[in-house]
Amino acid sequence: MKTDFVYRKRYLELVRPFMGKKLIKVFTGQRRVGKSYLLFQIMQEIKTDHIIYINKEDLAFSHIKTAEDLNACIQAEKKSGQKNAVFIDEIQEIAGFEQALRSLLLDDELDLYCTGSNAHLLSRDIAGSLSGRSIEITVHSLSYFEFLEFMHLEDSDKSMSLFLKYGGLPYLKELPLQDHVVFEYLRNIYSTIAMRDIANRYALRNTLFLEQLTQFLASNIGNLFSAKKISDFLKSQQISTSVAQVQNYTEYLANAFLIHKVPRYDIEGKRIFEIGEKYYFEDLGVRNALIGYRVQDRGKLLENVIFNHLQIAGYNVKIGGLNSQEIDFVAEKNGERIYVQATLTINEEKTLEREFGNLLKIQDNYPKFVVTMDEFEGNSFEGVVCLSLRGFLKWLEK
Repeated sequence: MKTDFVYRKRYLELVRPFMGKKLIKVFTGQRRVGKSYLLFQIMQEIKTDHIIYINKEDLAFSHIKTAEDLNACIQAEKKSGQKNAVFIDEIQEIAGFEQALRSLLLDDELDLYCTGSNAHLLSRDIAGSLSGRSIEITVHSLSYFEFLEFMHLEDSDKSMSLFLKYGGLPYLKELPLQDHVVFEYLRNIYSTIAMRDIANRYALRNTLFLEQLTQFLASNIGNLFSAKKISDFLKSQQISTSVAQVQNYTEYLANAFLIHKVPRYDIEGKRIFEIGEKYYFEDLGVRNALIGYRVQDRGKLLENVIFNHLQIAGYNVKIGGLNSQEIDFVAEKNGERIYVQATLTINEEKTLEREFGNLLKIQDNYPKFVVTMDEFEGNSFEGVVCLSLRGFLKWLEK
C-alpha cells in the first residue's frame, strides 16, 4: 500500500468525526480525483486492529460481483473479537451492494468506508436503503492551493496559468507538465469515464452523440441553456437529437461527476427557475484536453474555477436571476450567503458599471464580490469587494 501521500486535509477533517462510528462513510466523485488515496490516508490514521480492503478495479477482486459475494468475502476476512475497518473501492461495480452494506452495518465489529463514481446509483441506493446510517463526502479535483502543494509550486500568475490549463487531477504530480503528455493522459481519463461510467452502465448505443454533447458543453461553459436550446442548436449543426436525449445524456455526464448542472435561482422570488441552467466541468484539464486550451476561453475558465472552489469550500451554488440581470453565483453555506460576479477585467467603465451595478441592486447585506483576472486588491466599491482570482481563492480558504 502506498504511503508517501500528499494529504488531502480538507477531506480528512470532514471524515474524522465519523471514524469508528456505526455509519457508512461514502466518498463519491469523478474517477481519478483521488478517492482511493484518501482511503489509504484514512487507513494510516484509524486506530483499528484489522483492515479489509477490496478494490473493484483490481482483478484480484473480480469474483465479488453481488451483495452475497461481498458479504461472504468480508465475513471470511473478518477477525472476531476486535474492530475491523472495511474499505471498498468503486462499490457501484457490485450488484445490489446496498443490501450487503445494510447487513454489514448490523455488525458492531465493522467500521465501513467505500468509494463510488456514480452519483445517481449511490444517492438512490444509499439514501434510500441506508437513510440515516450513512454520510456522503464528495471528493473534488485538486483545489488551486492543493495543486500548488502537489506540484511543489509557488503561488504566482504562472502557477495559476498551469492550473487553468492542466486542471487538478492528483496524478499530474507524477507527469512532466507538458501539453502532449498531460492532455494525452487526460483524454484517456475522459474515455474511461465515457465508456465505463456512462456508455456501458446505461447501455448507450449512440456514443458519438455523447462525444458531441460533451464537446458542446465544454465549449459553452457558463452559458445559460435549457435542454431544448441545446437540442435546437445541435440540430442546426446537423446533429440529430431530441430534447429527451439531451436531458438523459447530460444527466449521465453529471452522474459520472464529469460535469455539474447548476440551476438558476430567482433572488427576489426566492425560488428555483424551472427552465435554464449552466454547466461547469469538474476538472478543467479534462475539458481542455477535449477541445483545446484557447485564449478566447479565459472568461469561461475563470467562471469554472470560481464555481469549483465554491463547491470545494462547501457552498451550495446556484446561478442568480434578478429581474433581467444575472448574478453569476449565489452561494450558501451554514445559513449564510455570498454573491459573486466574474469578469476578466474591469478596465472598461461599462464592465465596471455592469458587474458592480448588478450586485448593488440586490437588497440585502450579504457579502458581494467581483472576481477578475486583474491583479487588483484595494478598496471596495459601495461595499462590493473586488478581488483577483487568486485573492478570492485565498479568501475562500480562510
